[in-house]
Amino acid sequence: MPTLGLEQHIVDRAVYDRTVARFRETRVLLPTFAQLADPASIPGETRAALAGVKPDEAHPLNLFRVHWYNGADRASQADVPGHVVLGKELTGVDAKIVVAIGARFPMIASHKVLAAYGCLAPRIITGQFDPTRHRAVWPSTGNYCRGGVAISRLMGSRGVAVLPAGMSQERFDWLDGWVTDPSDIIRTPGTESNVKEIYDKCAELSADPSNVIFNQFAEFGNHLVHYQTTGRALGAVFERMQRARPELRLRAFVSASGSAGTLGAGDYLKETYGSAIAAVEAEQCPTMLRNGYGEHNIQGIGDKHIPLIHNVANTDFVVAVSDRATDHLSLVLAAPAGLAYLGSRRGVSEKEMSALPLFGLSSICNIVASVKIAAYLELGPDDVIVTVATDGASMYESERTRILARDFPGGFDEVAAAEEFGRWMLAAGTGNLLETTRADRRRIFDLGYYTWVEQQSVPVGAFTARWDQSFWTGLRALPPAWDEMIGEFNGRTGVSP
Repeated sequence: MPTLGLEQHIVDRAVYDRTVARFRETRVLLPTFAQLADPASIPGETRAALAGVKPDEAHPLNLFRVHWYNGADRASQADVPGHVVLGKELTGVDAKIVVAIGARFPMIASHKVLAAYGCLAPRIITGQFDPTRHRAVWPSTGNYCRGGVAISRLMGSRGVAVLPAGMSQERFDWLDGWVTDPSDIIRTPGTESNVKEIYDKCAELSADPSNVIFNQFAEFGNHLVHYQTTGRALGAVFERMQRARPELRLRAFVSASGSAGTLGAGDYLKETYGSAIAAVEAEQCPTMLRNGYGEHNIQGIGDKHIPLIHNVANTDFVVAVSDRATDHLSLVLAAPAGLAYLGSRRGVSEKEMSALPLFGLSSICNIVASVKIAAYLELGPDDVIVTVATDGASMYESERTRILARDFPGGFDEVAAAEEFGRWMLAAGTGNLLETTRADRRRIFDLGYYTWVEQQSVPVGAFTARWDQSFWTGLRALPPAWDEMIGEFNGRTGVSP
């Protein structure tokens, strides 16, 4: 496999030594993958020092908050990952849909900051990224590049965000406050579906040796950090529920494809609990479902290609959700009329109502897809589906204003809220859903050839190796090896909290 973040040895000793010196100077201490998977293992002195750091502060110690166990204040540490269990009043199905809350992560209020750490940290400890000379380039459709800019800054380096110009204004507002130079925000043509244009810009940037591209769609650190960290976090939530109700069964993990990093958690859950894996995409761009194309507004799930780090051969379902569903449900879950309808007419609990601001567009997409899977599998009250809320509604205030003007120029009242909720949630149904056969998986897998072999120059043998599950299980040895290297690296810097 070409250089895609898989090394477990020091590649360039001079770069490594310069990075040690820089981290010693800037007081950067790296958490291990194991500590992020189990924050209770973080040393007490580190946690004590972290108490004096605000979660949105550009402070190196916030690296130790890049995990699922942050409390509701995003500063304290909880004994179980933040989550909400959605009932039938909100979903219309008997199965319990459990949503892990990504908005509790530091700096960007999205779990994509975890993916960024999973990609950069291995390059740091193997001497492939020099914070004194290199710029870290983060291509994405929004949250991953924000996470990359944040992680870069915490590590005393320069981060560059590459994202489509049509993404929500709130993303750009955040970036304006975090980049070190306005030129480090690069807008590419199009919107959510224009990933190829992002790749083209990165190819141009890579001609300059000072730029290091962290392509989340191809960096296996993204897959592995979610396998170990997100997978274990979701497992901890389910086990907490099962202790109270032993009859509960974990039936499926549902996640929008995006870079396919979060889908790595599904591999962990499937191996541990036997649950199915459902990959989700936009109905307007049904790439996995029908080899299709198009444009959509479910921001956070770039498409028209199959990510290199997607374990397609292990994917049990493909589900498509309309961006009209996520657009209109975002109004129902945020507008006063929608909240009034959900509380008074649907009887949604106060706990669930308090969680609604934590659901952004891709989060709503995951919930609707979970409803479709529950309906297809005819799940009952003892069945559990787990999914994630990547980010919160605050990232899309400008989008809701635009949607209101476009689709509800006369206003959005309780009648409109009831109609949209009925259309997109209660009547979600089982359409645009595929239970994959081996032939289906092979078709989806082969579709990735055109991106990775023909366009991105991945050797065909390396591309093909990913079909065999032994390739993916073989990756499991990397995080422990990296953790040993992180320990040695920290020892060389001599940094303590």
